[in-house]
Amino acid sequence: MESETSASPEATAWWRRPRAWIIGIVLLALVASVIYRSLTFISAPPARRGRFQDGGNQPVGVARVRKGDIRLIIRALGAVTPLTTVTVTPQISGVLMKVGFKEGQTVRKGQFLAEIDPRPYEIALQQDQAQLARDDAALKQAQMDLQRYQTLARQNSIARQTAEDQEWIVKQDQGTVDLDKAQIRTQQLNLLYCHIEAPADGRVGLRLVDPGNYVQAGLSTGLVVLTLLHPISVIFNVPEDSLPQIMARVHAGAVLPVTALDRANVAQLGTGQFASIDTEVDQTTGTVKLRANFDNPDESLFPSQFVNVQMLLDTLHDVVTIPISAVQRGAPGTYVYLLKDDDTVSVHPVTLGAQDGDLVAVQTGLEAGERVVTDGADRLRDGAKVVVPEAKAARPADGQPPNGRTRRRRGQPPAPGEPPSPGRPPAPGQAAAPAQ
Repeated sequence: MESETSASPEATAWWRRPRAWIIGIVLLALVASVIYRSLTFISAPPARRGRFQDGGNQPVGVARVRKGDIRLIIRALGAVTPLTTVTVTPQISGVLMKVGFKEGQTVRKGQFLAEIDPRPYEIALQQDQAQLARDDAALKQAQMDLQRYQTLARQNSIARQTAEDQEWIVKQDQGTVDLDKAQIRTQQLNLLYCHIEAPADGRVGLRLVDPGNYVQAGLSTGLVVLTLLHPISVIFNVPEDSLPQIMARVHAGAVLPVTALDRANVAQLGTGQFASIDTEVDQTTGTVKLRANFDNPDESLFPSQFVNVQMLLDTLHDVVTIPISAVQRGAPGTYVYLLKDDDTVSVHPVTLGAQDGDLVAVQTGLEAGERVVTDGADRLRDGAKVVVPEAKAARPADGQPPNGRTRRRRGQPPAPGEPPSPGRPPAPGQAAAPAQ
C-alpha cells in the first residue's frame, strides 16, 4: 500500500520532466510546418506549382528579324539661348521722365522706350554755343592782326618775330573754336540719349526702374531687358567623339534637322536646323558646343529653358534590325537567342550597329526572317526547348491570323463561304463542312 501511494504523485507530474517538454515542442513544430506548406501550395498560382507549363518548356516571346531604316541621332541636353538679348541702359544721368512701353510688349528697332529729363543738356548746349561765338570772334580778330603783321614784316616795319608769334596765336584760337564745336556736338548727342529707343527687335520684359527715379549712366540693372524670341536658338554639348561624323555631314552640305523636346523628353517643343559649331573642345568635359536655330512662332521655346535635343545626322536604309530587348551580353560577348524550327534556341553572336529607339541595327550575325527571343531569355541556355504562346507566335505584324482569315469571337457564326472551325459543331442553320 505504501508503494502505490508513493508512485501516484510521480505519475501525475509527467509534465515536469524535461524530456516530455522537448518531445512536445518538436511535435508542434512538425504540425505547424505541414499546415504552412499545405496553405502555401493551395494559395500559389498554377504557374508556380511546376517549373514550366507545356511539359516543362520555357515560354518565351519572339520577334522576327526585319529590314528597315535606322536613324543616326545625336541626343543631348541643351539650353534655349536667344539670338539677341539687350539690357537697355541709360547712357546719360538724369531723372526718368517717361516710359513708352508696356511690360511684355513686342517692339521694333528704333521704337521709343523711355525719356530722361533733357533740360540740363539743353542749357549746356546753349552755353557751348555762346562760348563758340566768343571764341570764333577772337579767332577772327587774331587772323586780322596776323595779316597786318605780315604786311609790316615784309616792309621791315616790325620785327619778324612778332609776325611769327601771331601765327601761333591764330592756331591756338582755331583749336579753341574746334573744341567748342566738339562740345556742342556732345551736348546734341546727350539730347539724343535723353530719348531712349529700342536697339533691336524683340520683346521687353519687366520694367526695372519706375518714372521719377534718378538714373545714372551705365546703370548696372538697366531700365529693361529686350529679348528676341523668334527666331531663337538652342545651344547643346555633344561628345568630341561625334565630331568626325558631324563635320563630315557639314562639309557635305547636308541640312541637319534638330528637334527640341521638353524636360520629360515627351512633348515636342519645336523643330529647327543645325546652325554653327564652336571653335574648340572644352577640355574639362570633353564636349563641344553646337547651336541650332528655331523659328519658334508660338514661343514654346523660352530663354534659359532646359530641353532635350535630338539632331538627325543620317538615315541608314534597308538594314537588318531587331528589338533591343533581344540583345544579351555575357561570356560570348553580344549575342541573341535564335529560335530554330524545332522550337529550340541557340546562342548566336551578333555585331550591333546604331540604335534608334527600341530597334538596333545588326551588322553581322542575323538575316531577315529569322526569329529571336525577346522575352524570357534570362532563364534560357543554349539548346533549351521553348514554347511560343500562340497569341504571340501566330499573329503577324498586321494583327491577322497566319491563314489570312479574320479572327472571330467565340460563338460568332463564320463569314459566308468560310467553313466552321475544326472540332466545333456548325452554327445553327449552317451545314457542316465536308470531311477532307
